[in-house]
Amino acid sequence: MTNPMMLQEIRQVPSVLATQLEQNTSRVIALAKAISERQPRFAMTIARGTSDHAANYLQYALESQLGLVTASAAPSVITAYNAKLKLEGALVIAISQSGQSPDVVNSLTAARAQGALTVAIVNAANTPLEAVAEFTLPMWAGEEKAVAATKSFATSLTSMLSVIAILNNDSSLQNAIVQLPKNTQQALETENIAHDRAERYRYVEAMVTLGRGLHYPLARETALKLKETSVVSAEAFSTAEFAHGPIILIESGFPVIAFQARDATATGSLERYTDLLSRGAELILIGADEPSLAATIRLTTPATGHDLTDPIPAILAAYLFAGHLSLARGLNPDSPRTLSKVTKTL
Repeated sequence: MTNPMMLQEIRQVPSVLATQLEQNTSRVIALAKAISERQPRFAMTIARGTSDHAANYLQYALESQLGLVTASAAPSVITAYNAKLKLEGALVIAISQSGQSPDVVNSLTAARAQGALTVAIVNAANTPLEAVAEFTLPMWAGEEKAVAATKSFATSLTSMLSVIAILNNDSSLQNAIVQLPKNTQQALETENIAHDRAERYRYVEAMVTLGRGLHYPLARETALKLKETSVVSAEAFSTAEFAHGPIILIESGFPVIAFQARDATATGSLERYTDLLSRGAELILIGADEPSLAATIRLTTPATGHDLTDPIPAILAAYLFAGHLSLARGLNPDSPRTLSKVTKTL
């Protein structure tokens, strides 16, 4: 296998981002208007798996840009424990590629019944999740044939960005969103490096993925993809938290996927990565380049013009590395063992 569907779908991201931007204009304006008028007191996200990593990114985006305190829901509180959450005046956003998982659908249904402003970010059309939401923002990723979601994750990240740009009257963010198809296309140029260098880690058993702020959800998502497609025991940490115990894992030759931002977290992460190199770690550096770091692999992605959009090209580089690592290990990244495309939990 030389060209699995996972890699083909990663390469489709620039075009699906352009489609999303074009197709969601009226929906974005309507949602921004509703948020502006109803002034939610706080926000809550509902998601599982990869979608929960997108929700984690959304939490950073809503809090850092709008000052809107955002929590991650525990769906079992509603679906298993039958709790009635006090969500009147909240903005509740559910994210699901399939739009079918009963716990996500039932949680959003309950939130709307409690008086929340509800939003579904979903890829598949005419889904149960879309049916129960007041507003829907389609991902427009198209059909995903690989089990491991990639292009739908990217469009999950971008779904709310234009809404935030309108609410903040942020022209620089809107310009950066418009440029994302071009910048993600540039990020795909890291594939040759990922292909050539992934072989080095063919027999690795464990890895750590690190990021901070808006890039921490990318670390979580990359760790999941390494588990799913390469059967690597990968753990994700915030660079700020890693020194509080987990750093003991690092010894000579231990591989660390390190996301480097260009935002306010950059200096702190640089210091942490420098420390890890002194302990013998091998850095796979993704995102902004840092010439002072002796990284074993550099997957440098372009600056996009805004803190919120910089993570999008970076996750594509990470996905490319994960896909080529799976191939180097003789695995099929399209069909991870024991996994299916749609997971339904109650």
